Amino acid sequence: MNNIGKTLQRPPAASFFDRARANLTLAVPRALTDPRAEGARGDLDLNPETWMRAGVKATKPAAVLVPIIDRSDPTVLLTLRTAELASHAGQVAFPGGKIDSADESPVAAALREATEEIGLVPSLIEPIGYLDLYLTFSGFRILPTVARVNPDFTLTLNPREVTETFEVPLAFLMTPDNHQRKTRDWNGIQREYYAMPFENYNIWGITAGILRNMYERVYAA
Repeated sequence: MNNIGKTLQRPPAASFFDRARANLTLAVPRALTDPRAEGARGDLDLNPETWMRAGVKATKPAAVLVPIIDRSDPTVLLTLRTAELASHAGQVAFPGGKIDSADESPVAAALREATEEIGLVPSLIEPIGYLDLYLTFSGFRILPTVARVNPDFTLTLNPREVTETFEVPLAFLMTPDNHQRKTRDWNGIQREYYAMPFENYNIWGITAGILRNMYERVYAA
């Protein structure tokens, strides 16, 4: 992965949507519901031995929306979760959650969650394709949907789930020099994770890992 950063230091944001359409599809990976199938990425990428030692079982299918705002300089829309939530409280996250049985697809689940959490209506969203399935130490099998979002939106936040939303320049997040690797204690085990701090926001863990995967899939494919 170090060679990737040396090859492309600052990807041009303007070409992102064309590159994403060329490299991503909306074909649902079998690994979303079949743990035996190949094609999963995630927290285990940087911690394969730790993953095995911890005996992690990621069994809960989930979906998130990776909203790329189609501005003159594209941005990524992120949320700050409330401190009262049962999981990942107070962290920077994408809109998303568990895939319900009534959801027709992971895309449908991601759009539903975006509507429920921040009031981002589906009519302004163009789903482009899925990133790699992302497995988490917290037990989720997350399928991220990259999407182009019309900037003419008005958000209505669900105060029980989201404290605020903010935008980060896509160019910043897609620059590998901004992809830090850090270490923290997890249940007595040292594990590595990505972090992309921006201004007063600590973008790390699952969110940063998904953004790193987007960089690899779109710019380094």
